[in-house]
Amino acid sequence: MIKIKELRKSFGPIVAVDGVSFEVEKGQVLGFLGPNGAGKSTVMRMLACFLRPDGGTASICGYDIIKNPIQVRQNIGYLAENVPSYSDMTAGAFLNFVCDARGLEGKRRKDALDKTVAMCHIESVYHQTIETLSKGYKRRVGLAQALIHEPPVLILDEPTDGLDPNQKHEVRLLIENMAKEKCIVISTHILEEVEGVCNRAIIISKGKILADSTPEKLKAEYNCTLDEVFRKITAHKVA
Repeated sequence: MIKIKELRKSFGPIVAVDGVSFEVEKGQVLGFLGPNGAGKSTVMRMLACFLRPDGGTASICGYDIIKNPIQVRQNIGYLAENVPSYSDMTAGAFLNFVCDARGLEGKRRKDALDKTVAMCHIESVYHQTIETLSKGYKRRVGLAQALIHEPPVLILDEPTDGLDPNQKHEVRLLIENMAKEKCIVISTHILEEVEGVCNRAIIISKGKILADSTPEKLKAEYNCTLDEVFRKITAHKVA
């Protein structure tokens, strides 16, 4: 469902993404890992058509991110690292705005709102303005806007950032429940989260992929915890 080949992106002299290639299929939950500045968010923003690559190709559900950006956006749910929202809107008004943008109307809109609000547990803040919400609830509203149109592909950048342990558990269960029917990419620094919900892990550093395997195989190969695997791999210099 996601196909990436030799994707590249630079910001002036800084090479953020340096020839990244991988594919993700339906039913896979990919943990996209790397230290700060590794290129994770840049890859995700290119997949979501927020950034144009300097080179390489990528497609989602058969649609090219450069040639068919509208179709790509129709098929993805994207949760950015910093959730873009309108602080003076209520959570409900913001989600209705997203429904307008997604072309959801009538019964389909009502069903989508009812389902997503319940899934993300934001009933209690539905009528509050976003600026008054805690970081955790803002994150949940951001997750709701990514899910509301039931996309086949989810791209989630730090989906549990700011959530308390109970909320993190709820989001992990939600991802597990959706996994069979979707293709999901998660960027996170919480490695226990990767072990809990991801059936594949890619580790990237300095814009290059250093490892691509399952969490179990990585732990077995290096004979240590995933946290230690991450440190060993990313501590190596990329040629």
